[in-house]
Amino acid sequence: GSRKGVMIDMKLDRGVAFLHFLVSTRGLIGYRSEFLTDTKGEGILKTLFNGYKLSQGEIKARNHGSLVASESGISNSYGLLNAQERGQLFIGAAVPVYKGMIVGKNAKPQDLEMNVCKTKQLSNMRSKGEGVWEHMDTPLSLSLEECIEYLGDDELLEVTPKNLRLRKAILNPFHKN
Repeated sequence: GSRKGVMIDMKLDRGVAFLHFLVSTRGLIGYRSEFLTDTKGEGILKTLFNGYKLSQGEIKARNHGSLVASESGISNSYGLLNAQERGQLFIGAAVPVYKGMIVGKNAKPQDLEMNVCKTKQLSNMRSKGEGVWEHMDTPLSLSLEECIEYLGDDELLEVTPKNLRLRKAILNPFHKN
């Protein structure tokens, strides 16, 4: 449906369903993880090249925004705790970030600028809630295929031997000069 595939054949054999689809490679990008989730890890996905065809039109639009770093520096727990309230993070603490780098996925459709390098203000004053343990969620680690699927029209993917980093095409999109 949303990936512009066409079902060619469907067979049932001893309780196992065999589905044969024609889908463009562009439509399959990022589908493997969704398929494994839908089949509870029991499905087998096999692909074969069938030929070149004209574009079938737009594939589904993404329904989420990005959490974008507003400052360059080293991420820390205090800044990340504030950011994780807005969505799922892609990085943990002590990771070098730069302005315009995508550090997480916003649950809402718009992009949101976050300062993940923000440090806690040190003072001699104590508060009643101080010392309460705050929980950091484990950052989401994206594969190459998941990064490519995540990309929006205004975003790029940096591929290095050690890292996959998402970033905005314009590194400072929120501040017009």
